[in-house]
Amino acid sequence: MTSSETKRPTGFSIFLIVAGFVGLTAAFALTLEKIHKLLHPEEAASCDYSVIVQCGKNLASWQGSLLGFPNPIIGLMAWSVVITIGVGLLAGARYANWFWRGLNFGAAVALAFVIWLFSQSVFVLGTLCPWCMVTWSATIPLFWVVTFWSMKNGIWGSRAVKLGTTLLSWVAIIVLVSYLVEAVIAQFVLNWVGTL
Repeated sequence: MTSSETKRPTGFSIFLIVAGFVGLTAAFALTLEKIHKLLHPEEAASCDYSVIVQCGKNLASWQGSLLGFPNPIIGLMAWSVVITIGVGLLAGARYANWFWRGLNFGAAVALAFVIWLFSQSVFVLGTLCPWCMVTWSATIPLFWVVTFWSMKNGIWGSRAVKLGTTLLSWVAIIVLVSYLVEAVIAQFVLNWVGTL
């Protein structure tokens, strides 16, 4: 089954728009915080709640500007694309299989980047950045849903359809387990619950 043969995926479209909006909101907030920090370096960021729960340290670190510019700028671009794809689908657009594979690859790269940022934040910086966590909370389900939806709709070949259908029905639990793994690792390393 090609993407052009599928019915209009309203639920999937809405998911992309909502996930994109959540991620874009976090990227926008982090961009504003970075600008504020550059203009007023002596002031704490508004998302600095404690020694552990803060974003100032993350934004000031080299990890926060991995490609030579602040990471949230990547989010401003990427999440806008996700929203646009969702709106396009909702309006009746159809995309070729190579397009969906590209989106799936982009979501996989985003997840890998988020895992790396999470590890740097927890194990190196010793912080949990609130707006970063919002980004993580959007990226994780984006990867799983896009992957399983693509499999279910034959984007990765007919042999993956049955597995994709099954996994998509379990996606909420898979996302919840992913969140739980992050929370347990952060608790084990940082004892963030004890600082509340």
